[in-house]
Amino acid sequence: MATLYNEYDKNIRLTWAYITLFLVFVIGVGYVFAGAMQSSMILYVAVAFSTVTSFVSYWWSDKIVLSMSGAKELTFTENKEIYRLVENLAITAGLPIPKIYTIDDTAMNAFATGRDPKHGVICLTTGIIDRLEKNELEGVIAHELSHIGNRDTLLSTVVVILVGFVALLADWFRHWAWFGGNRDNDNKNQFQVILMIVAIILSILAPLFAMLIQLAISRKREFLADASGALLTRYPDGLASALEKISRDTEPLEAANRATAHLYIANPFKGKNVTKLFMTHPPIEERIAALRGMNVK
Repeated sequence: MATLYNEYDKNIRLTWAYITLFLVFVIGVGYVFAGAMQSSMILYVAVAFSTVTSFVSYWWSDKIVLSMSGAKELTFTENKEIYRLVENLAITAGLPIPKIYTIDDTAMNAFATGRDPKHGVICLTTGIIDRLEKNELEGVIAHELSHIGNRDTLLSTVVVILVGFVALLADWFRHWAWFGGNRDNDNKNQFQVILMIVAIILSILAPLFAMLIQLAISRKREFLADASGALLTRYPDGLASALEKISRDTEPLEAANRATAHLYIANPFKGKNVTKLFMTHPPIEERIAALRGMNVK
């Protein structure tokens, strides 16, 4: 029988396989665009831009996300039980105790952020605090702590930057090809013409492919956090039961937006049918089945 350890290892391997594919894809897109333009300047400018953006995202992404979500820090006196749950699980996981924030919303959801475990933050909606049993809430918190421990918040930032990098390259190339491109067709050899055609096609399709890889990585990290969280609590059914209740909750989270949707434990947009390929999260039914089909031996 498969165990949670097997699930954990499998999802780590798949995630790094996706990341490797993503990096190869980004380099390939940059090579084709630079070759078609017969200039490497676009790569230098784009790399400089993405480096600055990633620096800002790395250092201040948690503050930006919390501000966008309207989250407020929870004090110990406001909810001692939540603090003790987070503290006990963090100690068990060998992690620094993260700050705890809440979003005043009756929808049930949660997310984690922070550039590293020392700056980790767990954010819970008031709805999830009020409506889940203690063992279910423990499963949710363990899931979010696993995101922090697995460095998912940093990985998410890197992937978002890579997706933006591809979109930026595609936009610049289309602008160059439409308004300024090299019109001296007589001096272009056959390889250059083929490269230009491939580059035009890539400028249209590359951002879509990049987004699909990003979503695939996001879904794998959710499976990994589920497995890691279940290993932490030694009680997979707690998180499975919490996910069941969250899936039955039809109330959308008002504070969520497309930029932050992938951070939450479950899709915060309710009542929207999306093809699995374009989902930020794996289907909850699959996550529940994985949790209940595993054991912690």
